[in-house]
Amino acid sequence: MSSPISPIANTPAVTQTAAPAQNAAPAKPQPTPTDTVHISAAGNSAAQELLETRAQTSQEATKGDQQAARLLARENAAAALTKP
Repeated sequence: MSSPISPIANTPAVTQTAAPAQNAAPAKPQPTPTDTVHISAAGNSAAQELLETRAQTSQEATKGDQQAARLLARENAAAALTKP
C-alpha cells in the first residue's frame, strides 16, 4: 500500500535587506581581451601558394620551381579530363 504524504510545514519568509550604499567609484570598463595569432613561415608560404594566379605559377615553373611544375601538371590533367 502507499504511505500517506505528510503536510509541509510553513517556513518563515526570507527577507532581503539592501546593503547600505557605499561611496563606490563608478565601475571602469574592463578592456576587452584580445587574442594574438602568429602564423608560421610555412603557413604563410602555403597561403601565398593558394593565392597565386595560374600565370604566376607558370612563371615559377619555367624558372625551375618543382612544386609549381607539379601543380601545373595536376591542373592540366584535371582540365583535360573535364573537356568534352
